[in-house]
Amino acid sequence: MRIIRSQAFARAGLIGNPSDGYHGKTISIIVRNYRAQTTLYEWDRIEIVNSRNDESSFRSLEEFSEDVRRHGYYGGIRLVKAAIHGFVEYCRKKAIALHDRNFSIRYESTIPRQVGLAGSSAIIVATFRALMEFYGVTISQNVLPSLVLSIERDRLGIQAGLQDRVIQVYEGAVFMDFSKESEEIVDGFVCGRYVPINPAKLPPLYLAHSAQYSEPTEVFHNNLRFRFDQGEPEVVNAMRILTDITVEAGEAIERGDTKRLGELLDRNFDTRRSICRLPKEHIEMVETARGVGASAKFSGSGGAIIGTYDDETVYKKLVEEMKKIGCTVIKPLVCPDVCPAGVPDRDPENN
Repeated sequence: MRIIRSQAFARAGLIGNPSDGYHGKTISIIVRNYRAQTTLYEWDRIEIVNSRNDESSFRSLEEFSEDVRRHGYYGGIRLVKAAIHGFVEYCRKKAIALHDRNFSIRYESTIPRQVGLAGSSAIIVATFRALMEFYGVTISQNVLPSLVLSIERDRLGIQAGLQDRVIQVYEGAVFMDFSKESEEIVDGFVCGRYVPINPAKLPPLYLAHSAQYSEPTEVFHNNLRFRFDQGEPEVVNAMRILTDITVEAGEAIERGDTKRLGELLDRNFDTRRSICRLPKEHIEMVETARGVGASAKFSGSGGAIIGTYDDETVYKKLVEEMKKIGCTVIKPLVCPDVCPAGVPDRDPENN
């Protein structure tokens, strides 16, 4: 029996987010330390198998309530279903004939949920990759992120920008331009301009997250979308600032200016804080990291932060201080074998 296993990894918005949803510019990196995987094989019927992430049995009301608080009311099954339906609809519109063999599919994910690491879109991208291989269908690299976003927005009501799906499709590190001037329509989808960045030019980076500080992306994006659409000057200007510092950050990476990049990451967070009422726990994460000399900003909607650090002394102090507030710290693995600056995936002092 042929078994297809497809993956998509977590991602971190390095700079510019959340302007990707507002015609801005961002830089994102893939985080191969965490991944979603789908397993698909031919079967006598279409079968979507529950994952352990879709737990429906609990030992107590307290355990049930904690699960809902951390993960919401929905598991990953709805994501897989939406991905399959979206794939079929895309093929119908493109007049792509699909064979009539059925399949069984299941997913699993190690991506921490609702902390801004794009776990939902990773499940959908991994599902698409499995379906594309099973049916022998090719969807172009620039179209797939927009197709995945349309599924999340239109079928699932998830409000987000394109950057998560772009980096999960392209992987590595990517500069993304979502300005109206850079937009093009391909296969009926709006696509931006995506420029890969050499991961070897990235400085030492850390990523910290905590499940107890999780927050669904909808909580953040719904309010901001309304304010932006209403033309609130502070929000519109903030998106302009985030766009400008992303361009400057790309230049800093290119010339190896880690100090300036760190300053820009800090400004990203400060700009976001100026237009949003942020949970005190999320602010504490950033302030704790800055307190040991690292730069810090949200990697997504909240619950995880990313930044630069000068040396291993700072990193070890960062691990110690973040642990005190319940946070896990890792060195993000951007390439298959080696992290930025040659740092191995696993840190023995922070397992």
